[in-house]
Amino acid sequence: MEIKHKESDSRGMFYIENEKGLIAELTYHKNENNVLTIDHTEVKREMENQGIGSRLIKESVEFARKHDLKIDPLCPFAEVQFDLHKSYADVRA
Repeated sequence: MEIKHKESDSRGMFYIENEKGLIAELTYHKNENNVLTIDHTEVKREMENQGIGSRLIKESVEFARKHDLKIDPLCPFAEVQFDLHKSYADVRA
């Protein structure tokens, strides 16, 4: 499953699609201080418990590292992932 990314001036999303459409998404907004606030993570119910949401979080962390950004994990799922994965601390706002 390929993770795709799209971004406008201040909003963006990482997402996964299949032949039926969108199956998972992580949305964020970016502020003027280069902080991405993850505000929503969702995986279609039939695709849950396969690590897809965790993959979206990991992709956002890699994106932040590559572009010298910080992440504020506002979404409860993202916050739990950041608490579980201490290796994400370098990008946590």
